[in-house]
Amino acid sequence: MTKTLRVWITGASSGIGRAVALEMAKRNYQLVISGRNQVNLQELATLTQAEIVPFDVTDKSANLAAAAKIKEMLGGIDIVFLNAGNCEYIDIKQFDSDIIERMIKTNFLSMAYGVEAALPLLRNSSAPHLVAMSSSVAYFGLPRAEGYGASKAAIRSFFQSLRIDLMPEKIPVSIVLPGFIKTPLTDKNDFPMPQRISAENAAKKIVDGIEAKKQEIITPYFFPLFLRILGCLPSRLASFLVHKMTSTK
Repeated sequence: MTKTLRVWITGASSGIGRAVALEMAKRNYQLVISGRNQVNLQELATLTQAEIVPFDVTDKSANLAAAAKIKEMLGGIDIVFLNAGNCEYIDIKQFDSDIIERMIKTNFLSMAYGVEAALPLLRNSSAPHLVAMSSSVAYFGLPRAEGYGASKAAIRSFFQSLRIDLMPEKIPVSIVLPGFIKTPLTDKNDFPMPQRISAENAAKKIVDGIEAKKQEIITPYFFPLFLRILGCLPSRLASFLVHKMTSTK
């Protein structure tokens, strides 16, 4: 009989995290969902039969406390999906380094805190798997994304290194690198979003990728591929092409 895997998802109160929780519930995973919006978490828990552990991912001690609570509740965890994050864009005419600081802390440092909290649980699992949410913008820096893009590129590099260091312990590491997904975050965007897909469709691809233990999970396919190709071009040419495509003049 196949063991029911225990999954911890951060940033589950909305967007991709919520959609992944719903998709995993359909596939009979045992879920622990985290986020800051307790009302949304409670609503999701009624749909997924998940346990709720609300906390702020930017608080290191709160990450450690959440992991301790999960160990007490379930005895451990098998899959950790560090998904929580936010997006803010830079206005280059009124450059504000506070945005950079918030993006690094919310998107990147929170991941480091999450890894510190989760690794002891994963080390005690017979089927461990560490999964992190990055973005296809990690492949190439886009306009106004100085803070967001830098944080997502840091996530990709960080988990690539972790993947190598955790190989002797047989803990696989997957990085999710989505393009434009319809979520409350992208609903705020004021620019064209090519190939944007629903969170539900993205969740199916992400869970399929987790189950296949893919090292990089990309959805939808073509826009992230375009950014990856840009990253391989000579920098002068790539920067020129992006400027021409995104210029409003």
